[in-house]
Amino acid sequence: MQKRIQELTELITKYNRAYYEQNAPLISDVEYDVLFKELAALENEYPEFRLADSPTEKVGSDISKGFSEYKHKTRLYSLDNTYSYEDLRKWYEKIQKQFSNIREIELVCELKIDGLAVSLTYENSALTVGATRGDGIVGENITENIKTIKTIPPQLKKNVTELDARGEIFMPKSAFEKLNNNQKKNNGKLFANPRNAAAGSLRQLNPKITAERELSMFTYAGILGDKNYKIETHLEMLEFLKGLGFNLNPNYKVCKDIEEAIEYCKYWDTERYNLDYATDGVVIKINRLDIETELGYTSRAPRWATAFKFPPEEVSTTVKDIQVNVGRTGAVTPVAILEPVYVSGSTVQRATLHNFEEIKRLGINVGDTVLIKKAAEIIPKVITVLEHSSETMKEFLPPDICPFCKSKLIPVEGEVNLYCPNTFFCPAQIKGKLEYWVSKDCMDIDGVGTNLISQLVEKGYVTNPAELYKLRIDDLMQLELIAQKSAQNIFDAIQGSKKPDLSRFINALGIRHVGKETSELIATKFQTFENFQNAACDSVKQIDGIGEKIANSIIDFFANETNIKLINELFELGVKPKEIIMEESEKPLLNQVFVITGTLSNTRDFFEKRIKNLGAKVSSSVSKNTNYVLMGENPGSKVDKARTLGVKIISEDEFENLVSGSKVN
Repeated sequence: MQKRIQELTELITKYNRAYYEQNAPLISDVEYDVLFKELAALENEYPEFRLADSPTEKVGSDISKGFSEYKHKTRLYSLDNTYSYEDLRKWYEKIQKQFSNIREIELVCELKIDGLAVSLTYENSALTVGATRGDGIVGENITENIKTIKTIPPQLKKNVTELDARGEIFMPKSAFEKLNNNQKKNNGKLFANPRNAAAGSLRQLNPKITAERELSMFTYAGILGDKNYKIETHLEMLEFLKGLGFNLNPNYKVCKDIEEAIEYCKYWDTERYNLDYATDGVVIKINRLDIETELGYTSRAPRWATAFKFPPEEVSTTVKDIQVNVGRTGAVTPVAILEPVYVSGSTVQRATLHNFEEIKRLGINVGDTVLIKKAAEIIPKVITVLEHSSETMKEFLPPDICPFCKSKLIPVEGEVNLYCPNTFFCPAQIKGKLEYWVSKDCMDIDGVGTNLISQLVEKGYVTNPAELYKLRIDDLMQLELIAQKSAQNIFDAIQGSKKPDLSRFINALGIRHVGKETSELIATKFQTFENFQNAACDSVKQIDGIGEKIANSIIDFFANETNIKLINELFELGVKPKEIIMEESEKPLLNQVFVITGTLSNTRDFFEKRIKNLGAKVSSSVSKNTNYVLMGENPGSKVDKARTLGVKIISEDEFENLVSGSKVN
């Protein structure tokens, strides 16, 4: 757990730096939130391993060197968020229990603007300082840039001795399109989305550039130095700010309870596309300020507010071309090359078409207008064809030969994919296998990425994973942009991966149909690689969750002389997976089989890891061998099957009792 906490801390810190300082997010909001929640849960369970610089204790990121620091008079916080209406209900019900004497707790809903949070300091009604949020305590002093934004009043309409106003600076969609068109004409850098454009424009060292970028701001909160204004609700504060001359988002609404707030979220989930600014969710706040004060804050977020994030967007664009990729298994995958379009927080130019049967089903051709979205808000996917091109009506036909090695492509019985049969010599497959080998769920070799592997393969230095371990520092220094120190770090990372966990090593071999979860099941069952390699087919099939198809694939893999030669060569080079040594006293759920269904208080991955660490196995389907079904909110059909088979169904609370040794009814 200590290693995972450190790993997550480093990852999230890197992503924060890219998002807040470089205005170039590396992952989607959903992916980031999953990692952040995993870290928070692990730190809560193992507080002794929490690092002093943990991002769960921080807001935002570090300060840019281009601006002077400004210490905020009152700290700025981040927001907890969710993608689930059930989570919103739980948040509200928790507050209701704390204030059971209040019949109805009103809420104020505001659209969550996808921009840059700022703090504005006014003294005697005049704007004196404008600063970014920074880490919540210290931000960047960007006063001169702030003064160029027309929707920020330099002088308030009424006399106010001291005011700290909070708002979100953004770039309207129309201004964003205009900016990128100008950048394109002048061969300048194109911005990925309005948020990045706003952040980059606001942090210009020359205020004249900021003034040209058509930024705007919505104000959403204010802290008054003088307490004699008798403002008792958040709504009254918004109206007060409006009277001072601030620009407020007009779409806020007072809701009597959480159900009305959820209806507000549902309405804006579709209506937001008609707005000239990007909004990625709804901020829900308690209206009464006295309740806010009593609820207070966590280390990074208010307890009296939360954010609901909208699901992924669907947008239309044009197919410019259809290309094919060849992966590590030899599977040939068509990819749509798109007219760049902004969707779910980033600009998309490519989308998977899965296979050639999918192209036929969609009836898709070059030139067509299509609807795309991000599957799990990460991988762009073509959903449907909106309009066929009148110019390009010729049907797209699958290729006959591999575009990388010119081998004749072949079909595989029972599958829709075409395959390149040149398993060990196709450069695309070699690159794919190596990228998989070094990836996080396999050998986890830091610093060896796609670009490095491409160079190694193209120069002929590496044709299989074993040859990675033969590389010398001098070899690495022959690659582009690799100096002595970088070469040493890469060399050390490769050599340091020689003693992987058994499940990672099995996964890294790339056995057909054997992924991360199956590798973990195999490792738990056989405990050493030798046991696994020598296992009979029937022995493999006895593992719950592994059927005849996977078992036969494993047997075929070990029957291949090239695969055996690779394994032996790896062993000779000192690459040897660790054996699993299980202390039964530390595994209270040893050999039990769990199935998870529904939404739990943390991610599915989090619960799977907990269950496996306690000695149990996690299966994706319910069978007669299943011992428990762990059920969360909105469970699926697995619960019905469990009831039919008489499998015990337990809640999250009952799971905790089971782990602690308490009786489960």
